Amino acid sequence: MSARFDTEKLLDCYRQGIFPMADSRYDMNLFLISPEIRGVLPLKGFHIPKRLKRTVRQMPFEVTVDLAFNRVIEACAEEVPDRPTTWINAPILNLYGSLHRQGYAHSVECWDQEGHLVGGLYGVALGGAFFGESMFSRATDASKIALVHLVARLIAGGFELMDAQFHNPHLEQFGLEEIPKNEFMKHLDRALAVQADFYSVGLPGLDGLTGEGSVHLITQTS
Repeated sequence: MSARFDTEKLLDCYRQGIFPMADSRYDMNLFLISPEIRGVLPLKGFHIPKRLKRTVRQMPFEVTVDLAFNRVIEACAEEVPDRPTTWINAPILNLYGSLHRQGYAHSVECWDQEGHLVGGLYGVALGGAFFGESMFSRATDASKIALVHLVARLIAGGFELMDAQFHNPHLEQFGLEEIPKNEFMKHLDRALAVQADFYSVGLPGLDGLTGEGSVHLITQTS
C-alpha cells in the first residue's frame, strides 16, 4: 500500500466497510479487507455471562477511557505464548495513534491495584458505528471487563453498530452474530448517519460508569 495512505483515507475505508491489516508485525505493508461475512456484536442483545456479570460488579480493576491509547495498542501488538504473531505493525501503530489524536480512535484500559495496565482494547468511532480492532489481557477477565464497559458506553452514547470484523470464538459468549457483507453495509450506512457521543458518560479519564452501572445499562437494553 502507498505510503500516502493517511488517516483521511483510513476513515474513508471504514465508511465503506473496509479496514487494514498486515501479514505480521514485521511486515511493513498493509492490505485492505472487506470480509464477505462480518462479525457483529449486538448492542441490543449483548450477553454478559453470569460469572462475568458478578466480576464486573465487583470492580476488580480501575477502568479508564483514552488514558493510555498508545500503551494499549502496543500491548495488543505484543507477541505472547498463545498469540505468537500479530497483524499490528509499525504503520498501523502510527496510523491509529494519529486517529486517536484526531478524536476518532479510542481505548478502554483496566488497571490493577498496583497501577499496572492489565488489559484493554481499542477501536474507531464514526457516527453511530464503533469498529473494534483488538484487545489484550494480562489478568483474568481484564479484556472482558473492558469490553463490557465499552458496550455500556456505546449504548449510553447512542451508538447503533459495533463491528467485530471476523468471527471469534472468544466473542461467542457475548452474542456475536455473523452477517453477510450486504446486510452489514445496510447497518453501517444507518449507523454512520447517527450522531453518537462516545463521551456521553464522561470525558477521557476514569470511566464514568461503575461496574453495576455498566451491567444495568446493558441488561435493560438487551
